[in-house]
Amino acid sequence: MGSTISVADLHRGGRWARLVLALGMSDPLGRVVAVALALYRKYRPATFAEVVGQEHVTDPLRIALSAGRVNHAYLFSGPRGCGKTSSARIMARSLNCVQGPTPDPCGECESCVSLAPNGPGSVDVVELDAASHGGVDDTRELRDRAFFAPAISRYRIFIIDEAHMVTTQGFNALLKIVEEPPEHLIFIFATTEPDKVLTTIRSRTHHYPFRLIPPGIMRELLERNCAAEGVAVEPSVFPLVIRAGGGSARDTQSVMDQLLSGAGADGVTYERAVSLLGVTDIALINDMVDGLATGDAAAVYGTIERLVDAGHDPRRFASDLLDRLRDLVLLSAVPDSGARGLVNVPDDELSRMSAQADRLGPATLSRFAEIVHTGLIEMRGATSPRLVMELLCARMLLPAAVPSDPALDSAVLQRLEQLEKRASVAPIAAAAVPALAQQAAPAPTQAPTPAAAPVQQPQRQPEPVPVAAAPVHQAPPPAAAPAAPAEPGVMDAAALRRIWPELLAEVRRQPGGRSTEAMLTNATVQSIEGDMVVIAHAAAPLARRLGEARNVDLISTALNNVIGGKWRITCVHGSASAAPQAAQAPPQPRPQPTRPSQAAAPPPPQRQAPRPATDHDDIPPPEPPEPDDPLPPPAPPPPPPKTEAEEEEEMLVEASQKPGEGERIVARDPEEVAIELLTQELGAKKI
Repeated sequence: MGSTISVADLHRGGRWARLVLALGMSDPLGRVVAVALALYRKYRPATFAEVVGQEHVTDPLRIALSAGRVNHAYLFSGPRGCGKTSSARIMARSLNCVQGPTPDPCGECESCVSLAPNGPGSVDVVELDAASHGGVDDTRELRDRAFFAPAISRYRIFIIDEAHMVTTQGFNALLKIVEEPPEHLIFIFATTEPDKVLTTIRSRTHHYPFRLIPPGIMRELLERNCAAEGVAVEPSVFPLVIRAGGGSARDTQSVMDQLLSGAGADGVTYERAVSLLGVTDIALINDMVDGLATGDAAAVYGTIERLVDAGHDPRRFASDLLDRLRDLVLLSAVPDSGARGLVNVPDDELSRMSAQADRLGPATLSRFAEIVHTGLIEMRGATSPRLVMELLCARMLLPAAVPSDPALDSAVLQRLEQLEKRASVAPIAAAAVPALAQQAAPAPTQAPTPAAAPVQQPQRQPEPVPVAAAPVHQAPPPAAAPAAPAEPGVMDAAALRRIWPELLAEVRRQPGGRSTEAMLTNATVQSIEGDMVVIAHAAAPLARRLGEARNVDLISTALNNVIGGKWRITCVHGSASAAPQAAQAPPQPRPQPTRPSQAAAPPPPQRQAPRPATDHDDIPPPEPPEPDDPLPPPAPPPPPPKTEAEEEEEMLVEASQKPGEGERIVARDPEEVAIELLTQELGAKKI
C-alpha cells in the first residue's frame, strides 16, 4: 500500500496537493492512496551514465559537458521510448548543476533535486508539448518569455517535445531567437520525425540521433529492474516481452509492468505471459515448422485448427511464424547466432531451432519467409484470416503453387549454369593434373641437355604400349570417363587446353590414330563456339590434312570418350591467338594444285588475254595466233604420283622431326610461308 493523506490536506492546496490529486485516488474512507509508479518512470535514468543503449549519443555529450563546449540548440531524434526526453532533462540537470556544466550532476543542489526524475521541476526549465502548443501564438509567447533571465539557475532551458508538430509559421516565429539567442537561453528539440523540422531550424542545432535498444541490452535492463522489484520471472518470458516492446525501453518496461502486476506467488510464468500478451505458444510454432520441414500436411493444418480453437489470431500467428523463420535463416547462415546475440531465445530452444534450420536449409527458409511476408500483407483486408493462413501453408507445402518470378527464375538459371560448369570442368581438370605432373617431371636416369630439350618436348607422347602395361600417368579408358559429361556451351578453350595431353593419348589409342596424334602434337585449341572445336596448326599442310574427314571423325570420337558430348571439329591454319573469325566457317577444300610443268601445255595466260576493246563496233574480234608463232618448250613428263602411305609417312617424318645439335627453332613469318607455298605449289613469282 502507498502512503495516505487526508482529504482535508488536499483542500489546503499547494503543489503537493496537486501532485497527489494527479497520482492518487480516493477510497471509501476518504483517504487517498497513491498509485504505484510505472517501471519506466520509477527507473528513469538520472544521469547520462544510466542511459542504456545510446552510447553513441551520451559519450559525445559527456565529453562536450566536461570540456564546457555547450551549444545554444540541440535536436534529439529517434523512435518513441528510446530516451530522447529523458536525455533532454538530464542535459538540463547537467547544465544547471552548481558544479556544472558537468556530465555527472551532484544530485544534491536545488537544481538537481528539482530536475530529478520524480522531482517537482524548475521554473527555469520549461517543457512544452508541441502537439498542443505548436501554433504561431504559442511560439510567440515562448519567444517573449525567453528574453527573461533565469531565476535561480545558470541557464534558461526550453525543452520542446514532438517538435515536428510545430507549424511552419511557428518555426518562423522562433527562427530569429534560435539563430541568435541570449547567452542564458538553450533550446532542446525532441522529435520522432526530424525531417519535418524546418530546415533552417535543424541547421542551427547539434543533431543527435537516438536508436532502438538492442535485445541483449534490453534484457539486462529488464532483469535488473525485475530483481529490484523482487519478482521472479522465467527466462523464457524475457524474449516475449522484448519482442512485444519492439526495441523501445518505455514500451518494453510497460509490458513487463503489466506482467509484474498480475504475477502470483510463483512470479511471472511463461503460460501467464503468453495468455496476457496474446502471443502464440511456442509449441504451436514448433509444430508448424516441423510439419513444414517434413511435408506433413496433416500436422500443418492440425496446428491451424488448434490455433483457432485456442482463440489465437491467425494474423498474430503469421507474424510470430515470420519471426521464427527469420531466426532460422540467421541460424542457417550464422550457426553461432545465439552466442553472437543475433537470436535471443533460451538455450534449450536454441538447440531445437538449430536442428530445424539444418533440416530446412537456407533456400527453403528464405522461400517460406517470403511467402509468409506476402501473406501478412494479404491478411490486412481479409474477411477470413484463417483461410488466408491455410492458403499460405498450401503454398509452402506445394512449391509449384508459387507464382513464377522472372527475376528469380533468371537468377536460379544462372546459378544452375555455374554449378553445371563447375561439375563438368572440375573433374576433368583434376584428372589431367597427374598426367601433366608426370609429363613435366624429368626422367630420373637421363639429364636433358639444352639442345635435346626444346620447348615442345614435354608435349610429346611416348610410344604406344600394350594396354596391360600402360603407365600410370596415361588417361583412363573410356569407361572411366567422368560421370557428368561436358555439354556443348559448358567447356571452354582453356579447359580443353588443360586436358590436351589426355586427348592426345586417346587419339593414339584409336585405330590408325598414330598419324593424327603426331599431327596434333604441335596443334592448339583456338576457340570453342557452341559444339564446334576450332583447332589451329602453324603448318598449313598439316592443318589441311587434319581437316580431312577421317582425322576430324577420329578427333571427335576421342573428345567424346574423354569429356563426353557430341563435338564438331574444324582445323585452321594459324595459332591460338589468331582472330576467331577464321574459324567461323569450315575451310573449303582447295583444288588439287597443278604445277605449270604438269599442265597440258596451254598457251601462256598473257597470250590468251583478249585485246582491249575499242570504240568502233565494226572491228572484228582478234584472230587466233598464227601457226608460225613459237610454241613453249615441251614440258617434262610428270613424276609418278605418291601413294597415300608414302605421303602420310613423309608428313609423319616432317611433324616428328627434331632440331639438330646446335639448332634452334625459329618462328617464321606467316606471309613468307604463304609466298613459299604459292611459289612451290602454283609456280607463282614474287613481284
